[in-house]
Amino acid sequence: MMLEVTDVAVYYGKIAALKNVTLSVDEGEIVALIGANGAGKTTTLKTISGLRPLAAGSVVFEGKDISRMPGHKRVRVGIGQAPEGRGVFPGMTVQENLLMGAYTRKGSFTAELNEVYELFPRLAERRTQSGGTMSGGEQQMVAIGRALMAKPRVLLLDEPSMGLAPILVQQIFSIIKEINNRGTTVLLVEQNAQQALQLADRAYVLETGRVVKGAVASDLLDDPAVRAAYLGGDLDVEGAAEVAEQS
Repeated sequence: MMLEVTDVAVYYGKIAALKNVTLSVDEGEIVALIGANGAGKTTTLKTISGLRPLAAGSVVFEGKDISRMPGHKRVRVGIGQAPEGRGVFPGMTVQENLLMGAYTRKGSFTAELNEVYELFPRLAERRTQSGGTMSGGEQQMVAIGRALMAKPRVLLLDEPSMGLAPILVQQIFSIIKEINNRGTTVLLVEQNAQQALQLADRAYVLETGRVVKGAVASDLLDDPAVRAAYLGGDLDVEGAAEVAEQS
């Protein structure tokens, strides 16, 4: 197993944000975390990437316990994250933003930049444009590209479709699939449960800081309780077929 989170508890003051959360991600998978606002999805990613200390439990990456490892060292061992809200540096150019993702590495980053520009041709066209003047979808591309510059073994994506028009959502999800096809394991937090479950191999459902379900993603798509709580009625069959075709 590439990533194992076991019985993790995290507190904000006296409030328990995560309560005995256990999940796993195998090499080559796309695993989704779905749930309502405040369920603990972002906190789970921050705990894995070292941005939130855990009060109990463990995080093991490729057989090594990294529970107490600082965040910057987790980047070095192969954990990359594109945060919720994108976190683009507005006064820096697109290329300067991307190069910030390689801060833990040494040497030339030409190959990595070329790969990011291949995935996101729009960024290549606008490499000298300030990050703050980019559209929401373009900023999301910058955030994902910046995380890829560290050459992560596992990529943590926090709400990549947030605030994007439907056509851009489809584009971002297609790129996530391509990133996975190129060998990067993905742990995806996403409020668009339908899109996430159509894309993922497996998924977990979080409610008030607890994992309440974990299964093959297609099984969760068919789960009446999941459909009622997160899918809002009938599935978009055309959208599902589109994602399956790109897979």
